[in-house]
Amino acid sequence: MTAIAALAAVAVPVAAQTSRGDGIEGRVDRLEREMRAVQRKVFPGGAGMTVEPQITAPAQQGSPGQPASGVVSDLTARVSALESGVQGLTGQVEQTQYKLRQLEDAFTAYKRSTDARLKALEETTTSIGSEPAAPVTGATRPPRPAQGGPAVPAPATPAAAVEKPSTSDAAEDGYVYGFRLWQAKQYDKAITELRSVVQKYPKHRRASYSQNLLGRALLDQGKPAMAATAFFESYQKMPNGERAPDSLYYLAQALVKMKKPASEVCKVYDELTQVYGDRISEAMKMDVATGRSASKCK
Repeated sequence: MTAIAALAAVAVPVAAQTSRGDGIEGRVDRLEREMRAVQRKVFPGGAGMTVEPQITAPAQQGSPGQPASGVVSDLTARVSALESGVQGLTGQVEQTQYKLRQLEDAFTAYKRSTDARLKALEETTTSIGSEPAAPVTGATRPPRPAQGGPAVPAPATPAAAVEKPSTSDAAEDGYVYGFRLWQAKQYDKAITELRSVVQKYPKHRRASYSQNLLGRALLDQGKPAMAATAFFESYQKMPNGERAPDSLYYLAQALVKMKKPASEVCKVYDELTQVYGDRISEAMKMDVATGRSASKCK
């Protein structure tokens, strides 16, 4: 009985220590599984960003029936390594969230600035309305009919024939035709053709060309208010169009023709240089400088 009691006294601590080791092993395994799940969530695909335990349990050595001497200390080291990995992941997530907030703030500031510039230009063009009909002058008034005789019609001025191209690109053909009409000073036909191109093919690269040339035709026709509206719509609706910078430049010219305050003209020049300063040609830069000087822009 004494020998059996002694064996029991020795077996109880050994069993308790083994049970304790098994419990810690289970916890460590669970932590490692959770760690891998977090890594798969934060770093999908891996890409070398996963964190592996820095210390692993050594192979158990010793006589059968005797527990390894460093099990608890090894498991503690593994838990510490896992905690360090979790802290590293947490730091990376916080840095990513901070960068996202910075990007959102920068985009919000850019949108606010762009909206403010567009609003300023819209306020500049609020007074632009339809042009009044041109008065009939002696040069354009039809001749008075002779007393007792039939009315004599005004002689028609023959218009030069303008060739309309015909290719597989209808938008290109329409713009080229409108350009030729504008060159021939047939402004009414040019305006109709160019407006049709913009309406039918708003996504075509020639839409920007057509809208800008539409404004120039109206300006040449002596309708600066309608021209200003066309130029502003060219910039507002197609800011990335190839003729958007030209439209802003001619918008300033239209405002000058309308005898608008110099401050409004200078706002347009400022917008042109701020938005398209790196895209405009040297010739346009010289023209802008001349226009700013004429309007005494600061």
